[in-house]
Amino acid sequence: MILHLIHKRIGVKTLLLLCIFLCTQLSFAQNDASSTAKVQAIFDQFMKYRHENKVDKAMETLDEAANIAESNEDTKLLLDTYHQYARIFLEEGDHETALRYWDRASIYLRDMSYSYGQAFQLYLEAALRYDEGNNFQALKLLEESRKLSNNRNLSNNILLLEAYIFTNIEKYDDAIKNLHALIVNSDDKERAYLAAKANLQLAKISVKLNDYEEGIIHSKAALELSEKHGFAKEVKNANEELSDIYEKTGDYKEALIFNKGLAKIKDSIFNIEKAKLEANTADDTRFEHMSNELNKQQAKIEELSESKNRSEITAILTSAFLTIISLLAVSLFRNNQIKLKTNDLLYTKNKELELARDAAVSAMEAKTNFLSTVTHELRTPLYAVTGLTHLLLEENPSEHQKEHLKSLKFSGEYLLNFINDILQINKIDAEKLEPLSIEFKLHKVLNDVVDSLQQNANENKTKLILDYDPNIPQQLLGDPIKLSQIFMNLVGNALKFTKNGKVEVIAKLLKKEEDEVKLYFEVRDNGIGISEDQQKHIFDSFEQGSIQINREYGGTGLGLTIVKSLLGLFGSTIQLESDLGHGSSFYFEMDLKCDTKALDEVACQLDPETFQFKGLHLLVVEDNKINQVITKKMLTKKEITCDIANNGNEAIDLAKSNTYDAILMDIHMPGISGEEATRQIRKFDEDIPIIALTAISLDDSLDSFYAAGCNDVVTKPFKPEVFYQKIGENIFKSKIQGSV
Repeated sequence: MILHLIHKRIGVKTLLLLCIFLCTQLSFAQNDASSTAKVQAIFDQFMKYRHENKVDKAMETLDEAANIAESNEDTKLLLDTYHQYARIFLEEGDHETALRYWDRASIYLRDMSYSYGQAFQLYLEAALRYDEGNNFQALKLLEESRKLSNNRNLSNNILLLEAYIFTNIEKYDDAIKNLHALIVNSDDKERAYLAAKANLQLAKISVKLNDYEEGIIHSKAALELSEKHGFAKEVKNANEELSDIYEKTGDYKEALIFNKGLAKIKDSIFNIEKAKLEANTADDTRFEHMSNELNKQQAKIEELSESKNRSEITAILTSAFLTIISLLAVSLFRNNQIKLKTNDLLYTKNKELELARDAAVSAMEAKTNFLSTVTHELRTPLYAVTGLTHLLLEENPSEHQKEHLKSLKFSGEYLLNFINDILQINKIDAEKLEPLSIEFKLHKVLNDVVDSLQQNANENKTKLILDYDPNIPQQLLGDPIKLSQIFMNLVGNALKFTKNGKVEVIAKLLKKEEDEVKLYFEVRDNGIGISEDQQKHIFDSFEQGSIQINREYGGTGLGLTIVKSLLGLFGSTIQLESDLGHGSSFYFEMDLKCDTKALDEVACQLDPETFQFKGLHLLVVEDNKINQVITKKMLTKKEITCDIANNGNEAIDLAKSNTYDAILMDIHMPGISGEEATRQIRKFDEDIPIIALTAISLDDSLDSFYAAGCNDVVTKPFKPEVFYQKIGENIFKSKIQGSV
């Protein structure tokens, strides 16, 4: 009935046309459905290859999808394909190419309404920001992506990326929450893959939190899933994680098992060939897309050149221009590839250099700390050796005992000098030395050096002469301790290599301007001299010219190294002139400040012979029992009485309740240190002389002793004459100043 009416109204011809149209539309619909099913199958295959880390195969499937999209002019399909290109290049570490495909996709999104495509675009942008280290930007983009689409697979991938970001910013609870949700996910496309990735990330977090047992459980779960489904990259990562965890827990047998499996994966011919093939496929993909773009442009130009509105010459010029642009594009691409490879190589080399540098710094710190500890610990027993030797020599031993005791004393002093040199070099290497700027009398400093080494000169039958310029101002500002060390090393060195000769210590004023002076110093001898070859290395550590010199004259070979380093603190440089067999001359210049107001002051010099030690009463603060006995006996020899404090607290209590002429304060003690005890004593007694009596370590600073309130410092072990000199100077100087 209906057909009859239609036939009647529109006629046979019209009905025939309508039938043809309906059949055509039905055919198109069938083709569209067939095309959609084919594309879906291609994307499913792509995802499988991607999970198995078969990048070359994955690229080929995407190329096939892109061709279908272009032939059908399916913009959404092409957009989805570009998204997958961007994702796989990003996963392979090619950020630049991934960004290029993301840019292409964004161009297509401008002219279409496609909520899933916009959501995926935001997800990819978040992944790019995360790859650049912008964690909080990435989190914001993921939140926007989640609002645009409720696609289950996309939501699960957002959860995974969020977990990575939460781990980066140490929000471990949030990351663990996301990852546990992914382990039990019901994703119809990537259920096993997402669970494997989640287990791997949970293992990494467990290691960060030192929960190695949990790390092993998740790593093994990831390994089992990955091996079952052929997730090649995840198999490698799980092996790496297990090897690392077992090594950290000390289970080296298990670590070796997974390490061997890892090495087998990395070194397999399959993987090497696969890497080459993937690189070639990626390059081919890039070139193919560039060629397609160029071909499209070429086709448009040819079409325009055939048009009546375009002249033949314009077409030729346009083609030529396009060819040049194409060549430039290819050239730039090649150059960019070379640049990327060079950057990778430079990055690797820089990392290797940084590791080598860190290892060298660690080794230097370990060496410095070791030597510092050893030299410090040696001083305490050495104090007992030198102290007891001195006491035994004072007790009138028999002649044969005296000979042995003198040898023991010499050995102790030699060892002490060696320890002092090692400590000094360590302080210089660790940059823990800074020059002081205090008032001192240069003439007294040089006189003290000459007097202390006069006995050595007499033993070598050598004249030791001080040639001092009287025009040098009396009061200078500088570091008398380090200056004394410089001359002790230079003069001691000259005396060691000069027998039956002469050593001169020269100090001259070169220039004086207001409160600054330039001085010239020289230590000259007529000893054995130094050859030209030996002069090149004479200032290096442990260098003594030759093995023969070391055997004949002894010494550590550190003296001139210390001199050079100490002068460097003052901005000065040591110079050397020497002639083999005729002697040597070490000289340098130094800029110092002078105290013009104190030029006319007359110093009150104390003669050690006038010290009246009898009747003095001191407080000795010392935690070591042997040191207590030795110090007490040395004081008793001079008829000095003393009280003993075993620690800093006892010292404070005794100083409050008794009257002492001076305090000998050890620095390193259990409980409060000698520095702190000195500060507490200074609160109720500002005048009593306090002498720091300590074995100085690398971390100790004379400045900190003085800042705490010490009047002077005597380093253990010490020479008895220095010990008595310091006690006398500080006690009697204090009394003289008090009477004045």
